[in-house]
Amino acid sequence: MTLATLFTAIVSILSILVVFWTGLRVGGMRGKHNIEAPATTGHPEFDRAYRVQMNTMEQFVLFLPLLWLANAFFHSLPLLTGAVGLVWIVGRIIYAQAYMADPSKRSLGFTISIIATAVLLVLSVIGIVQAWMALSAV
Repeated sequence: MTLATLFTAIVSILSILVVFWTGLRVGGMRGKHNIEAPATTGHPEFDRAYRVQMNTMEQFVLFLPLLWLANAFFHSLPLLTGAVGLVWIVGRIIYAQAYMADPSKRSLGFTISIIATAVLLVLSVIGIVQAWMALSAV
């Protein structure tokens, strides 16, 4: 096990905790505003918490596989993958806090996390191309 893989694993756990936190917030808002499942609307505060959770889940589906693909294949800067993962987490937290306060202020957090996802995509592609070229050279 490398330090980069351990770091990526820690970032993975932290990102899962962020997703879990958004779900807990939705559950809390359901109770606070008496919104019974399966309803997905009902009070503006609940609606915002629900959208934060759904958007985070939508982004998480892209983020997590790219985090591990970059970790597996991009070795030029071994800790970069985990660092970019931390940036994604910070972006999601900023997004959640801003969206809950005022949905029109969500752009910064969204932009940070989507750029982090794009960087992981680029690192994954670079790493896969490098691995492909190394295999082809043999």
